Amino acid sequence: MNRPPAPASTTAPATVEDALLSRRSVRAFLPAPVPRSTVERLLALAARSASNSNCQPWQVHVVTGEAKRSLTAALLHAHAGEDEGRGRDYTYQPPQDGWREPFRSRRRRFGESLYRDVLGISAEDTTARLVHHRRNYDFFGAPVGIVLTTSRHPQQSALVDAGLFLQALMLAARGDGLDSCPQASLIDFSPVLRRHLLIPDDQLIVCGLALGYADPEHPLNQLRMPRESVASFATFHGDDAE
Repeated sequence: MNRPPAPASTTAPATVEDALLSRRSVRAFLPAPVPRSTVERLLALAARSASNSNCQPWQVHVVTGEAKRSLTAALLHAHAGEDEGRGRDYTYQPPQDGWREPFRSRRRRFGESLYRDVLGISAEDTTARLVHHRRNYDFFGAPVGIVLTTSRHPQQSALVDAGLFLQALMLAARGDGLDSCPQASLIDFSPVLRRHLLIPDDQLIVCGLALGYADPEHPLNQLRMPRESVASFATFHGDDAE
């Protein structure tokens, strides 16, 4: 299959390891379109993910063009408090004051790196922070927006399966020189997503995903967050434990 040329600044990773090392959450995209055939191929690759008893409980809704603009307008309308559209399908994270260590410090470090160091926005400048946050609802300018859902029937195993699918999709995208950003913020307005995308009640809305070509000149895309060492999270048992 002949692929359309990617932007000149795009470099596709050569190996799975390269894809893992180069994957990051991109929050500024070029307007270059991503063909539907490319998205379909990436979804087919992601569908090779493992799932409980091969249930494959995931569903995706892909929005581009006018459909994406319409959804963005509805999400921003609800975000401004002009629509009864707030509500999540599941508890995604603790309340603001409910974070424990070490997660609280990691989360704070991320927020400071993004807002203060990259965007130059102080913790007190709530207006500027809100302006940036609203970009979530336009999928950070990406040409393709994806909403990932999963069947409620398999219960919590379906969330594990959806996570495997999501990671596979992001890595497959890197294999094509594309970038992405998983977005939990979209689920704050699950009723809006459900209404616009005709998502049935038996589907749980897991998250969104922005997909496209990263804008290499945008300062947001210079952000690189560190990862903990293997020694900090892995415990080895057995003869080779030493």
